[in-house]
Amino acid sequence: MNIDWEKEVALRKEAMMKDLFELLKINSERDDDAATPDAPFGPGPKEALLKMLSYGERDGFQTKNVDNYAGHIDLGEGAETLGMFGHMDVVPAGSGWKTDPYQPVIKDGKLYARGSSDDKGPAIAAYYAMKIIKDLKLPLSKKIRFVIGTDEESGWGDMEHYFKTEKAPDFGFSPDAEFPIINGEKGNVSAFLRFSGTNGGAYSLVSFAAGLRENMVPESAKAVVKAPSEDAAKELVKEFDHYLAENKLTGTTDVNGNTVTMELKGKAAHGASPQLGINGGTYLAHFLMTKDFGEGAKDFLELAGDLFHDDYRAEKSGAAFKDPKMGELTMNVGILRFGSGSSDNELVLNFRYPQGTTSDKIIDHLQKAVGSRSKVSKGERDMPPHYVPQDDPLVKTLLDVYEKHTGQKGYEQIIGGGTYGRLLKRGVAYGAQFPGYEDTMHQANEYMKVDDILKSAAIYGDALYQLAK
Repeated sequence: MNIDWEKEVALRKEAMMKDLFELLKINSERDDDAATPDAPFGPGPKEALLKMLSYGERDGFQTKNVDNYAGHIDLGEGAETLGMFGHMDVVPAGSGWKTDPYQPVIKDGKLYARGSSDDKGPAIAAYYAMKIIKDLKLPLSKKIRFVIGTDEESGWGDMEHYFKTEKAPDFGFSPDAEFPIINGEKGNVSAFLRFSGTNGGAYSLVSFAAGLRENMVPESAKAVVKAPSEDAAKELVKEFDHYLAENKLTGTTDVNGNTVTMELKGKAAHGASPQLGINGGTYLAHFLMTKDFGEGAKDFLELAGDLFHDDYRAEKSGAAFKDPKMGELTMNVGILRFGSGSSDNELVLNFRYPQGTTSDKIIDHLQKAVGSRSKVSKGERDMPPHYVPQDDPLVKTLLDVYEKHTGQKGYEQIIGGGTYGRLLKRGVAYGAQFPGYEDTMHQANEYMKVDDILKSAAIYGDALYQLAK
Protein backbone atom coordinates (compact mmCIF):
# COMPACT_ATOMS: atom_id res chain seq x y z
CA MET A 1 0.00 0.00 0.00
CA ASN A 2 1.45 3.34 -1.10
CA ILE A 3 0.79 6.04 1.50
CA ASP A 4 1.77 9.69 1.17
CA TRP A 5 2.68 10.22 4.82
CA GLU A 6 3.69 13.86 4.35
CA LYS A 7 0.29 14.60 2.80
CA GLU A 8 -1.55 12.87 5.63
CA VAL A 9 0.39 14.88 8.21
CA ALA A 10 -0.28 18.12 6.35
CA LEU A 11 -4.02 17.40 6.43
CA ARG A 12 -3.82 17.24 10.21
CA LYS A 13 -1.38 20.10 10.80
CA GLU A 14 -3.90 22.52 12.28
CA ALA A 15 -5.26 19.95 14.74
CA MET A 16 -1.76 18.79 15.64
CA MET A 17 -0.53 22.27 16.44
CA LYS A 18 -3.66 23.04 18.47
CA ASP A 19 -3.07 19.96 20.64
CA LEU A 20 0.62 20.74 20.98
CA PHE A 21 -0.02 24.35 22.02
CA GLU A 22 -2.38 23.10 24.76
CA LEU A 23 0.32 20.78 26.08
CA LEU A 24 3.03 23.43 25.97
CA LYS A 25 0.94 25.84 28.01
CA ILE A 26 1.02 23.39 30.91
CA ASN A 27 3.93 24.00 33.27
CA SER A 28 4.84 20.36 33.85
CA GLU A 29 8.00 20.86 35.87
CA ARG A 30 8.38 18.37 38.70
CA ASP A 31 7.34 19.99 41.98
CA ASP A 32 8.05 17.81 45.01
CA ASP A 33 6.70 20.44 47.40
CA ALA A 34 3.27 20.15 45.79
CA ALA A 35 3.35 16.37 45.27
CA THR A 36 0.48 14.27 46.63
CA PRO A 37 -0.46 10.58 46.35
CA ASP A 38 -2.73 11.61 43.46
CA ALA A 39 -0.04 13.79 41.84
CA PRO A 40 3.22 11.98 42.62
CA PHE A 41 5.46 14.50 40.84
CA GLY A 42 3.34 17.59 41.40
CA PRO A 43 0.26 18.98 39.66
CA GLY A 44 1.96 19.95 36.39
CA PRO A 45 3.15 16.52 35.22
CA LYS A 46 -0.23 15.04 36.16
CA GLU A 47 -2.12 17.71 34.21
CA ALA A 48 0.01 17.16 31.12
CA LEU A 49 -0.43 13.38 31.33
CA LEU A 50 -4.20 13.72 31.62
CA LYS A 51 -4.25 16.11 28.67
CA MET A 52 -2.25 13.71 26.49
CA LEU A 53 -4.46 10.76 27.45
CA SER A 54 -7.54 12.86 26.71
CA TYR A 55 -6.43 13.17 23.09
CA GLY A 56 -6.34 9.39 22.85
CA GLU A 57 -9.81 9.08 24.40
CA ARG A 58 -11.17 11.77 22.07
CA ASP A 59 -9.82 9.98 19.02
CA GLY A 60 -11.15 6.54 19.96
CA PHE A 61 -7.98 4.81 21.19
CA GLN A 62 -7.80 2.50 24.17
CA THR A 63 -6.10 4.38 27.01
CA LYS A 64 -4.98 3.64 30.55
CA ASN A 65 -3.80 5.88 33.38
CA VAL A 66 -1.54 4.15 35.88
CA ASP A 67 -2.07 6.14 39.09
CA ASN A 68 -1.05 9.43 37.43
CA TYR A 69 2.54 8.18 37.24
CA ALA A 70 2.30 7.24 33.57
CA GLY A 71 -0.19 6.00 31.02
CA HIS A 72 -0.52 4.51 27.59
CA ILE A 73 -2.48 4.77 24.36
CA ASP A 74 -3.05 1.53 22.43
CA LEU A 75 -3.74 0.73 18.78
CA GLY A 76 -4.36 -2.72 17.34
CA GLU A 77 -3.79 -6.21 18.68
CA GLY A 78 -1.15 -8.87 18.27
CA ALA A 79 1.14 -11.34 20.00
CA GLU A 80 3.90 -8.74 20.02
CA THR A 81 3.79 -5.14 21.19
CA LEU A 82 5.69 -2.31 19.52
CA GLY A 83 6.29 0.42 22.09
CA MET A 84 6.89 4.13 21.82
CA PHE A 85 7.96 6.08 24.90
CA GLY A 86 7.49 9.82 25.35
CA HIS A 87 7.33 12.09 28.38
CA MET A 88 5.29 15.07 29.48
CA ASP A 89 7.54 16.44 32.23
CA VAL A 90 10.02 19.21 31.49
CA VAL A 91 13.09 20.64 33.18
CA PRO A 92 12.67 23.98 34.99
CA ALA A 93 12.38 26.91 32.62
CA GLY A 94 15.15 28.88 34.35
CA SER A 95 15.97 32.44 33.32
CA GLY A 96 17.09 34.16 30.13
CA TRP A 97 13.97 33.61 28.02
CA LYS A 98 12.97 36.17 25.40
CA THR A 99 9.38 34.87 25.51
CA ASP A 100 7.20 33.29 28.18
CA PRO A 101 8.33 29.64 28.29
CA TYR A 102 4.75 28.51 28.87
CA GLN A 103 3.11 30.67 26.23
CA PRO A 104 4.19 28.98 22.99
CA VAL A 105 4.90 31.23 20.05
CA ILE A 106 6.04 30.58 16.48
CA LYS A 107 8.70 32.95 15.13
CA ASP A 108 10.47 32.42 11.82
CA GLY A 109 9.12 28.89 11.60
CA LYS A 110 10.39 27.97 15.08
CA LEU A 111 8.09 26.99 17.93
CA TYR A 112 9.44 28.45 21.18
CA ALA A 113 8.35 26.98 24.52
CA ARG A 114 9.71 24.78 27.28
CA GLY A 115 9.12 21.23 26.06
CA SER A 116 8.81 22.10 22.37
CA SER A 117 11.73 19.82 21.52
CA ASP A 118 12.00 17.85 24.79
CA ASP A 119 9.60 16.11 24.57
CA LYS A 120 6.09 17.44 23.89
CA GLY A 121 6.71 18.37 20.25
CA PRO A 122 8.11 14.94 19.33
CA ALA A 123 5.45 13.21 21.45
CA ILE A 124 2.64 14.91 19.54
CA ALA A 125 4.35 13.95 16.28
CA ALA A 126 4.45 10.32 17.42
CA TYR A 127 0.84 10.42 18.57
CA TYR A 128 -0.39 11.79 15.25
CA ALA A 129 1.58 9.09 13.46
CA MET A 130 -0.55 6.56 15.37
CA LYS A 131 -3.67 8.56 14.58
CA ILE A 132 -3.00 8.48 10.85
CA ILE A 133 -2.63 4.70 10.95
CA LYS A 134 -5.93 4.47 12.82
CA ASP A 135 -7.72 6.94 10.56
CA LEU A 136 -6.59 5.06 7.44
CA LYS A 137 -7.53 1.72 9.04
CA LEU A 138 -4.20 0.21 8.05
CA PRO A 139 -3.86 -3.50 8.86
CA LEU A 140 -1.55 -4.35 11.76
CA SER A 141 -0.19 -7.65 13.06
CA LYS A 142 1.19 -6.15 16.28
CA LYS A 143 -0.14 -3.90 18.99
CA ILE A 144 1.27 -0.37 19.05
CA ARG A 145 1.48 1.08 22.55
CA PHE A 146 2.47 4.69 23.19
CA VAL A 147 3.70 4.91 26.81
CA ILE A 148 3.65 8.40 28.29
CA GLY A 149 5.83 9.22 31.29
CA THR A 150 5.95 12.10 33.75
CA ASP A 151 9.38 11.82 35.42
CA GLU A 152 11.91 11.30 32.65
CA GLU A 153 13.84 14.46 33.53
CA SER A 154 14.37 13.44 37.14
CA GLY A 155 14.37 9.97 38.65
CA TRP A 156 12.33 7.81 36.25
CA GLY A 157 10.05 6.96 39.16
CA ASP A 158 7.17 7.00 36.68
CA MET A 159 8.50 4.00 34.77
CA GLU A 160 9.45 2.14 37.92
CA HIS A 161 5.84 2.40 39.08
CA TYR A 162 4.35 1.78 35.64
CA PHE A 163 6.15 -1.52 35.10
CA LYS A 164 4.98 -2.87 38.44
CA THR A 165 1.64 -3.58 36.78
CA GLU A 166 2.20 -3.22 33.03
CA LYS A 167 4.07 -5.59 30.74
CA ALA A 168 6.97 -4.09 28.83
CA PRO A 169 6.64 -3.88 25.03
CA ASP A 170 8.74 -6.37 23.07
CA PHE A 171 10.70 -3.71 21.17
CA GLY A 172 10.37 -0.08 20.23
CA PHE A 173 11.72 3.45 20.29
CA SER A 174 11.54 6.78 22.03
CA PRO A 175 10.90 9.97 20.01
CA ASP A 176 13.18 11.95 22.30
CA ALA A 177 16.56 12.44 20.64
CA GLU A 178 17.89 12.65 17.08
CA PHE A 179 17.66 11.13 13.64
CA PRO A 180 18.92 8.99 11.96
CA ILE A 181 18.86 6.90 15.16
CA ILE A 182 20.32 6.59 18.64
CA ASN A 183 21.05 2.91 19.17
CA GLY A 184 23.56 3.39 21.97
CA GLU A 185 23.43 5.38 25.19
CA LYS A 186 26.13 5.86 27.77
CA GLY A 187 25.60 4.92 31.38
CA ASN A 188 24.15 7.55 33.69
CA VAL A 189 24.96 7.98 37.37
CA SER A 190 25.25 10.87 39.82
CA ALA A 191 27.72 11.32 42.66
CA PHE A 192 26.92 13.28 45.81
CA LEU A 193 29.62 15.08 47.80
CA ARG A 194 28.61 16.34 51.25
CA PHE A 195 30.22 19.11 53.31
CA SER A 196 29.93 20.60 56.76
CA GLY A 197 28.43 24.08 56.80
CA THR A 198 31.39 25.53 58.69
CA ASN A 199 33.60 28.57 58.18
CA GLY A 200 36.98 29.25 59.69
CA GLY A 201 38.83 31.82 57.65
CA ALA A 202 38.87 35.59 57.39
CA TYR A 203 36.10 35.34 54.81
CA SER A 204 32.80 33.59 55.54
CA LEU A 205 30.60 31.87 52.95
CA VAL A 206 27.08 32.60 54.15
CA SER A 207 25.43 30.85 51.22
CA PHE A 208 26.11 29.53 47.74
CA ALA A 209 23.48 28.29 45.28
CA ALA A 210 23.70 27.12 41.69
CA GLY A 211 21.84 24.56 39.62
CA LEU A 212 18.27 23.38 39.15
CA ARG A 213 18.79 19.74 38.16
CA GLU A 214 21.81 17.46 38.09
CA ASN A 215 21.25 16.93 34.35
CA MET A 216 21.46 20.66 33.55
CA VAL A 217 24.52 22.91 33.40
CA PRO A 218 23.87 25.69 35.98
CA GLU A 219 23.02 28.85 34.09
CA SER A 220 23.74 31.12 37.06
CA ALA A 221 25.17 31.09 40.57
CA LYS A 222 24.67 33.30 43.61
CA ALA A 223 26.82 33.64 46.72
CA VAL A 224 26.64 35.73 49.86
CA VAL A 225 30.06 36.42 51.40
CA LYS A 226 31.12 38.20 54.56
CA ALA A 227 34.46 39.94 54.13
CA PRO A 228 36.79 40.84 57.03
CA SER A 229 35.93 44.54 56.65
CA GLU A 230 34.00 47.02 54.52
CA ASP A 231 37.17 47.89 52.63
CA ALA A 232 37.79 44.21 51.94
CA ALA A 233 34.22 43.91 50.68
CA LYS A 234 34.76 46.78 48.23
CA GLU A 235 38.01 45.23 47.06
CA LEU A 236 36.22 41.89 46.56
CA VAL A 237 33.75 43.60 44.24
CA LYS A 238 36.57 45.15 42.18
CA GLU A 239 38.29 41.80 41.85
CA PHE A 240 35.04 40.13 40.86
CA ASP A 241 34.43 42.71 38.14
CA HIS A 242 37.94 42.11 36.83
CA TYR A 243 37.37 38.34 36.89
CA LEU A 244 34.15 38.69 34.91
CA ALA A 245 35.84 40.86 32.29
CA GLU A 246 38.83 38.56 32.05
CA ASN A 247 36.62 35.51 31.47
CA LYS A 248 34.07 37.35 29.27
CA LEU A 249 31.27 36.71 31.74
CA THR A 250 28.54 38.86 33.22
CA GLY A 251 27.37 39.25 36.78
CA THR A 252 26.13 41.60 39.48
CA THR A 253 27.11 42.58 43.02
CA ASP A 254 25.44 44.24 45.97
CA VAL A 255 27.34 45.49 49.03
CA ASN A 256 25.85 45.96 52.49
CA GLY A 257 28.58 46.82 54.92
CA ASN A 258 31.05 43.97 54.80
CA THR A 259 28.56 41.58 53.17
CA VAL A 260 28.71 41.08 49.42
CA THR A 261 26.00 39.37 47.40
CA MET A 262 27.30 38.34 44.00
CA GLU A 263 25.72 36.61 41.05
CA LEU A 264 27.49 35.18 38.01
CA LYS A 265 25.75 34.36 34.74
CA GLY A 266 26.81 31.37 32.68
CA LYS A 267 24.99 29.41 30.00
CA ALA A 268 22.65 26.48 30.50
CA ALA A 269 23.02 23.25 28.54
CA HIS A 270 21.98 19.63 28.73
CA GLY A 271 23.96 17.75 31.35
CA ALA A 272 24.90 15.14 28.76
CA SER A 273 26.82 17.84 26.84
CA PRO A 274 28.35 20.03 29.56
CA GLN A 275 30.95 21.35 27.15
CA LEU A 276 28.19 23.28 25.37
CA GLY A 277 27.38 25.34 28.47
CA ILE A 278 29.16 27.70 30.84
CA ASN A 279 28.89 26.48 34.41
CA GLY A 280 28.02 29.53 36.47
CA GLY A 281 28.52 27.55 39.68
CA THR A 282 32.07 26.35 39.14
CA TYR A 283 33.13 29.72 37.74
CA LEU A 284 31.90 31.54 40.83
CA ALA A 285 33.59 28.98 43.07
CA HIS A 286 36.77 29.34 41.01
CA PHE A 287 36.80 33.06 41.77
CA LEU A 288 36.01 32.76 45.48
CA MET A 289 38.39 29.89 46.29
CA THR A 290 41.40 32.24 46.19
CA LYS A 291 40.13 34.06 49.28
CA ASP A 292 40.82 33.08 52.87
CA PHE A 293 37.94 30.68 53.53
CA GLY A 294 38.25 27.83 55.98
CA GLU A 295 36.82 24.46 57.00
CA GLY A 296 33.73 23.25 55.11
CA ALA A 297 33.46 26.39 52.99
CA LYS A 298 37.07 26.05 51.86
CA ASP A 299 36.60 22.39 50.90
CA PHE A 300 33.41 23.17 49.02
CA LEU A 301 34.89 26.05 47.04
CA GLU A 302 38.19 24.37 46.24
CA LEU A 303 36.60 21.18 44.94
CA ALA A 304 34.00 23.04 42.89
CA GLY A 305 36.36 25.74 41.70
CA ASP A 306 39.49 23.68 41.09
CA LEU A 307 39.11 19.89 40.92
CA PHE A 308 35.81 19.97 39.00
CA HIS A 309 35.96 23.34 37.26
CA ASP A 310 36.15 23.30 33.47
CA ASP A 311 36.84 19.55 33.45
CA TYR A 312 34.07 17.92 31.44
CA ARG A 313 36.00 14.65 31.05
CA ALA A 314 36.85 14.23 34.76
CA GLU A 315 40.56 14.09 34.02
CA LYS A 316 41.66 15.88 37.22
CA SER A 317 39.87 13.35 39.41
CA GLY A 318 41.19 10.36 37.48
CA ALA A 319 37.72 9.15 36.46
CA ALA A 320 38.25 9.93 32.76
CA PHE A 321 37.65 7.02 30.38
CA LYS A 322 37.22 6.53 26.64
CA ASP A 323 35.73 3.61 24.75
CA PRO A 324 36.42 3.18 20.99
CA LYS A 325 32.70 2.83 20.17
CA MET A 326 30.93 4.86 22.86
CA GLY A 327 33.47 7.63 23.23
CA GLU A 328 34.44 9.59 26.32
CA LEU A 329 33.00 9.85 29.79
CA THR A 330 31.55 13.28 30.57
CA MET A 331 30.91 15.00 33.89
CA ASN A 332 28.49 17.80 34.74
CA VAL A 333 28.56 19.69 38.04
CA GLY A 334 24.81 20.11 38.18
CA ILE A 335 24.01 21.29 41.70
CA LEU A 336 26.11 23.37 44.11
CA ARG A 337 24.63 24.22 47.53
CA PHE A 338 26.19 25.64 50.68
CA GLY A 339 24.69 27.35 53.69
CA SER A 340 26.58 28.47 56.76
CA GLY A 341 25.50 26.22 59.59
CA SER A 342 23.28 24.15 57.30
CA SER A 343 23.46 20.38 56.89
CA ASP A 344 22.30 20.58 53.27
CA ASN A 345 25.67 21.32 51.68
CA GLU A 346 26.57 19.39 48.57
CA LEU A 347 27.96 19.11 45.10
CA VAL A 348 26.07 16.82 42.74
CA LEU A 349 28.03 15.53 39.75
CA ASN A 350 26.28 13.77 36.88
CA PHE A 351 28.32 11.31 34.81
CA ARG A 352 27.59 9.84 31.39
CA TYR A 353 29.97 6.89 31.06
CA PRO A 354 30.74 4.45 28.22
CA GLN A 355 31.11 0.70 28.32
CA GLY A 356 34.42 -0.40 29.77
CA THR A 357 34.11 1.46 33.06
CA THR A 358 31.58 1.28 35.89
CA SER A 359 29.84 3.61 38.29
CA ASP A 360 31.71 2.02 41.20
CA LYS A 361 35.04 2.81 39.55
CA ILE A 362 33.94 6.42 39.06
CA ILE A 363 32.99 6.76 42.73
CA ASP A 364 36.30 5.21 43.82
CA HIS A 365 38.28 7.67 41.68
CA LEU A 366 36.33 10.59 43.09
CA GLN A 367 36.81 9.54 46.69
CA LYS A 368 40.56 9.18 46.22
CA ALA A 369 40.73 12.59 44.56
CA VAL A 370 38.75 14.48 47.24
CA GLY A 371 40.32 12.61 50.16
CA SER A 372 39.03 13.64 53.56
CA ARG A 373 37.45 16.84 52.27
CA SER A 374 34.17 15.10 51.46
CA LYS A 375 32.37 11.77 51.57
CA VAL A 376 31.30 10.63 48.11
CA SER A 377 28.15 8.57 47.63
CA LYS A 378 26.40 7.19 44.58
CA GLY A 379 22.88 8.26 43.62
CA GLU A 380 20.04 5.77 43.65
CA ARG A 381 19.63 5.78 39.88
CA ASP A 382 22.45 4.00 38.07
CA MET A 383 21.77 3.11 34.46
CA PRO A 384 24.48 1.08 32.73
CA PRO A 385 25.43 1.65 29.09
CA HIS A 386 22.90 0.44 26.50
CA TYR A 387 23.45 -0.68 22.90
CA VAL A 388 21.35 -2.31 20.16
CA PRO A 389 23.48 -3.61 17.25
CA GLN A 390 23.17 -2.10 13.79
CA ASP A 391 22.13 -5.42 12.28
CA ASP A 392 19.08 -5.72 14.55
CA PRO A 393 15.91 -5.66 12.35
CA LEU A 394 14.54 -2.78 14.43
CA VAL A 395 17.57 -0.60 13.72
CA LYS A 396 17.71 -1.58 10.05
CA THR A 397 14.02 -0.81 9.49
CA LEU A 398 14.18 2.57 11.21
CA LEU A 399 17.24 3.59 9.23
CA ASP A 400 15.60 2.48 5.97
CA VAL A 401 12.54 4.63 6.71
CA TYR A 402 14.73 7.61 7.57
CA GLU A 403 16.65 7.27 4.30
CA LYS A 404 13.41 6.95 2.32
CA HIS A 405 11.99 10.21 3.71
CA THR A 406 15.15 12.31 3.75
CA GLY A 407 17.32 10.97 0.96
CA GLN A 408 20.18 10.97 3.48
CA LYS A 409 22.27 7.97 4.47
CA GLY A 410 21.40 6.56 7.87
CA TYR A 411 24.04 5.78 10.47
CA GLU A 412 24.25 4.68 14.07
CA GLN A 413 24.81 7.14 16.91
CA ILE A 414 25.75 6.81 20.55
CA ILE A 415 24.95 9.64 22.96
CA GLY A 416 25.49 10.66 26.54
CA GLY A 417 21.84 11.54 27.01
CA GLY A 418 19.49 8.95 28.44
CA THR A 419 16.12 8.19 26.85
CA TYR A 420 13.29 5.81 27.58
CA GLY A 421 14.54 3.77 24.63
CA ARG A 422 16.91 2.04 27.01
CA LEU A 423 13.97 0.64 28.98
CA LEU A 424 13.75 -2.16 26.41
CA LYS A 425 16.51 -4.59 25.49
CA ARG A 426 15.59 -3.91 21.86
CA GLY A 427 14.89 -0.23 22.39
CA VAL A 428 16.38 2.83 20.69
CA ALA A 429 15.77 6.56 20.37
CA TYR A 430 14.55 7.79 16.98
CA GLY A 431 14.28 11.51 16.21
CA ALA A 432 12.72 13.93 16.35
CA GLN A 433 15.65 16.30 15.78
CA PHE A 434 17.33 16.21 12.38
CA PRO A 435 21.09 16.35 11.66
CA GLY A 436 22.49 19.84 11.98
CA TYR A 437 19.84 21.09 14.38
CA GLU A 438 20.62 23.64 17.09
CA ASP A 439 20.35 21.87 20.44
CA THR A 440 18.32 24.07 22.79
CA MET A 441 17.08 21.30 25.08
CA HIS A 442 17.36 22.25 28.77
CA GLN A 443 18.26 25.80 27.74
CA ALA A 444 16.50 29.14 27.68
CA ASN A 445 14.57 29.82 24.46
CA GLU A 446 14.09 26.14 23.68
CA TYR A 447 12.54 25.67 20.26
CA MET A 448 11.79 23.18 17.53
CA LYS A 449 11.17 23.95 13.89
CA VAL A 450 7.53 23.40 12.96
CA ASP A 451 8.56 21.73 9.70
CA ASP A 452 10.69 19.27 11.67
CA ILE A 453 7.75 18.34 13.88
CA LEU A 454 5.65 17.65 10.79
CA LYS A 455 8.43 15.77 9.01
CA SER A 456 9.09 13.59 12.04
CA ALA A 457 5.37 12.70 12.26
CA ALA A 458 5.52 11.40 8.68
CA ILE A 459 8.62 9.34 9.44
CA TYR A 460 7.07 7.95 12.62
CA GLY A 461 3.91 6.96 10.80
CA ASP A 462 5.82 5.08 8.13
CA ALA A 463 8.14 3.49 10.70
CA LEU A 464 5.29 2.30 12.92
CA TYR A 465 3.50 0.80 9.95
CA GLN A 466 6.60 -0.98 8.63
CA LEU A 467 7.33 -2.44 12.06
CA ALA A 468 3.77 -3.43 12.97
CA LYS A 469 2.03 -4.31 9.68
